[in-house]
Amino acid sequence: MLVHQLPASPSNLRVRTWRRLQELGSVALKQSVYVLPDSPEAREDFEWLKVEIEGSGGQAVIFVSDALDAAAEAELIDEFRKARQADYAALAAELQRTKKPASRGAASGRRDQVSRFQQRLSAIERIDHFGAAGRDRVLSLLAALEPSNTGDTMAAKQSAAAAGQYRNRLWVTRPLPGVDRMSSAWLIRRFVDAEAQFSFAPDPKSAPAGAVTFDMFGGEFTHRGQQCTFETLAAHFAIADPAVARLAEVVHDLDLKDGHFGAPDAPTIGATIEGLQLSCADDQQLLDRGMALFEALYRSFAQRAPAGRAKAPSRRRPAIRPK
Repeated sequence: MLVHQLPASPSNLRVRTWRRLQELGSVALKQSVYVLPDSPEAREDFEWLKVEIEGSGGQAVIFVSDALDAAAEAELIDEFRKARQADYAALAAELQRTKKPASRGAASGRRDQVSRFQQRLSAIERIDHFGAAGRDRVLSLLAALEPSNTGDTMAAKQSAAAAGQYRNRLWVTRPLPGVDRMSSAWLIRRFVDAEAQFSFAPDPKSAPAGAVTFDMFGGEFTHRGQQCTFETLAAHFAIADPAVARLAEVVHDLDLKDGHFGAPDAPTIGATIEGLQLSCADDQQLLDRGMALFEALYRSFAQRAPAGRAKAPSRRRPAIRPK
């Protein structure tokens, strides 16, 4: 629980604090008193907010508790669920107002719109601590908004044909693989060619004849506009997978360092990759470990929000005991 008192200035501190509390998914017990389920992430979020408030001349105190009676706990959990149910309902209402495209040309632009809706859904899911109602309705509306099955089937056929040209190939990238090269290699081996082999060269001209170059200047698959190599590969091979889309946000934010998606997992994953680079001198071994990391992340993301199923209620308890 966070209890705070804000100064009169700066004038925008109150709005910034309120918005941050909403982003965290906290529930107001009373004015200036907000609560989150007890977890390491929630404590860290409140600690950072406390630092910001105190740095602006305000006061903040954090409390933690595991001594709520059953009735009070049930009432508080219900408040969390009501808040997220309202978020799902608002998103569902907007989806209902969005018409399905009538032409294939319009369908191409619609995919971008659907992607933005999916990102908003993911943001709600991250703070849906107790499995609120309404998520399945949003998933159903999103599925109905997708471009026609005919277009999807054609895209799938084109993707399969494209992948067929890249099977049993040697893929070459730069030495000392980082987040984009690790994730791209994982994507290639999992979705394009399970038998893909990888090697390293300083530039495309140094790659063996017939090799496919990626994530290097002038390579076959590399950055395109504002897309990192991972995003370029996912788009080229039409990989439509929610967990891959979420990984793409993390890779983009880490590789381009523009904070475009604000992926909350990015700092931790970035630190893990930095640790792998510092502990492994062999490029091939480093790439293998990086691919293993992204396989684990993919499974975790897929498990966390499986399509078409409601999330299991959280087992975390609300926090209200003095720290």
